[in-house]
Amino acid sequence: MSSLSVNHLLGIKYLQPSDIDLIFETADQFKEVINRPIKKVPSLRDITIANLFFENSTRTKLSFELAEKRLSADVINFSASQSSVKKGETLIDTVNNILSMKVDMVVMRHPNPGAGIFLSKHIDASIVNAGDGAHEHPTQALLDSYSIRERLGSVKGKNVVIVGDILHSRVALSNIFALQLQGANVMVCGPKTLLPKYIADLGVKVETNLKKALEWCDVANMLRVQNERMDISYFPSTREYAQQFGLTKDIMDSLSKEIVVMHPGPINRGVEITSEVADSDQSIILNQVENGVAVRMAVIYLLASKIKP
Repeated sequence: MSSLSVNHLLGIKYLQPSDIDLIFETADQFKEVINRPIKKVPSLRDITIANLFFENSTRTKLSFELAEKRLSADVINFSASQSSVKKGETLIDTVNNILSMKVDMVVMRHPNPGAGIFLSKHIDASIVNAGDGAHEHPTQALLDSYSIRERLGSVKGKNVVIVGDILHSRVALSNIFALQLQGANVMVCGPKTLLPKYIADLGVKVETNLKKALEWCDVANMLRVQNERMDISYFPSTREYAQQFGLTKDIMDSLSKEIVVMHPGPINRGVEITSEVADSDQSIILNQVENGVAVRMAVIYLLASKIKP
């Protein structure tokens, strides 16, 4: 069997195109598993995985936990809000305490960019980055690309626009890297205040007119405005943002072609996307959720296969 070129999943930028192909081929097999009456496989019966979430998360945490349990791994859940981190314990001390319980893999979400990279240099366990600050969220980008491939047959050559709060989004950065690795054309669209100054350096197109962006694209990935990461106001009001960058049925009907609509969740209905669009046939938002489990199973399985017994 082929194997990944990396021992950790710290970010898409560390992967090769062949890694993405392997993850998707493996996810195809696991997707069949999770649609069976008995959804578990004994693949990781001897592997212990610690989920370390130093930042609140519901969907990503549940998706990882379900993926781990479907693979029959032993799972330890750790929430920083109820931990010694509040008492001043360092990240390395926290993780070393958990590793002393003989943990093989750590799935970590952390508010500081680069936390997973830092940790990978200090501990032996395999690390999966479940989101680090506004840096990367690699498994989200993988499941997004996987969902595009499932709907359109391929990612290569497709025009994908990422709309919304690009400045604060780890999903946007990981998606840009993943889509480019697979040969897609990428555009970002949003208010100028929410587009990073360096964004054009990443080889993406930049557009501030939503209608123009949608006419160009095959796929629109709608991001929410991350108010929790903002310490100043980046646009006049939520209402004005929704009027300029919100995706409505009227806008969809006015386009010259049908496009695929995605959203990494959680959705602010009526802001970046209306319920009519989110629940329409052109939306693959629920497919993304289902595919998230299969893709995370694939990532965990492939990394676990590299752990030395």
